[in-house]
Amino acid sequence: MQVGLVGITGYAGMVLYQLLRQHPEVDGINLYDHKLTRNQPLNEVVPSFFTDQTPVQPYSDQAVMTDNQMVFFATSAGVTSKLSQPYLDAKFPVIDLSGDLRLNDVDEYQRWYHKDSAPASDLQQAHYGLADFESAEDKTYVANPGCYATATLLGLAPLVQQDLIDLDSIIVDAKSGTSGAGKHPAASTHFTQANDNLQIYKPNQHQHIPEIVMTLKSWNKQVKAIQFMTTLIPITRGIMSTIYAKVKPEVDGAMIDQAYQDTYGNKPFVNYTGTQLPDIKQVVGTNNCNIGVVYNPVTQTVMADSVIDNLLKGAAGQAVQNFNQMFKFEETSGLELTPFLP
Repeated sequence: MQVGLVGITGYAGMVLYQLLRQHPEVDGINLYDHKLTRNQPLNEVVPSFFTDQTPVQPYSDQAVMTDNQMVFFATSAGVTSKLSQPYLDAKFPVIDLSGDLRLNDVDEYQRWYHKDSAPASDLQQAHYGLADFESAEDKTYVANPGCYATATLLGLAPLVQQDLIDLDSIIVDAKSGTSGAGKHPAASTHFTQANDNLQIYKPNQHQHIPEIVMTLKSWNKQVKAIQFMTTLIPITRGIMSTIYAKVKPEVDGAMIDQAYQDTYGNKPFVNYTGTQLPDIKQVVGTNNCNIGVVYNPVTQTVMADSVIDNLLKGAAGQAVQNFNQMFKFEETSGLELTPFLP
């Protein structure tokens, strides 16, 4: 099929383009950039694709809908909130990697993103595409989850869905490589600042917090809030979300282990590793989420260690997983990837 991609210049857009080029169900890719006024070859727009002269076209919603069967948006926050309406009106298939339509409340979006929200009616029509739990089949506008949200929600799901923990005790210590901050330069991601360093940022303010809480509440209405902290670490790709919670009095290690086995036994991209805690290098280059869990009976505390590649499972890979579900392709199609080694 013919697909469109708006936003090729960011890291997620670049990785998504690489995945789509090798996807067996994709016959052609039209590229668009809303900053262009004329066609430019891709190797001029993104020099990393130095042999690829595919034209990058100026953005036009009519051109996108006329020349493609669906479109991916890999644009920064604040773009699709202004562009979504024609696609929703036409019920044209969209997978949106930005956070613009992830939340279902206008005030929440404006509070966390500090930008004007899409109209409330648009937010209500978007499907939150946590692909391992909510299929995008028969959906037309999919809001792809955030990277921190994906790692954290997959790590917490069995505990919250099966009501094994004290919901007021959830603490998340999440760490990300510098590519999660995008290409826009910042003092915190400058090599001399990020290298050989750890930096806590956005304490209690990260924009992925509300989508995590929103989804947890959909699983268990008793969830009120979580304690969530983010740290920038000196690697390029990868997220480790380390989750702590107090278990309920009747819960033991065997029950926790069984909950994770039951939840993820048939999920192609989630690997439960038991008490063998995974590391980031196991998943970088893949669409996998590896989760290990240890329980301390002395403190009655469970710790879940959830790791993903932020640009794949946390962005482009999950977008392709949603694409496969949307069009009823094999869920693993185009995503049979191996970790980057060494």
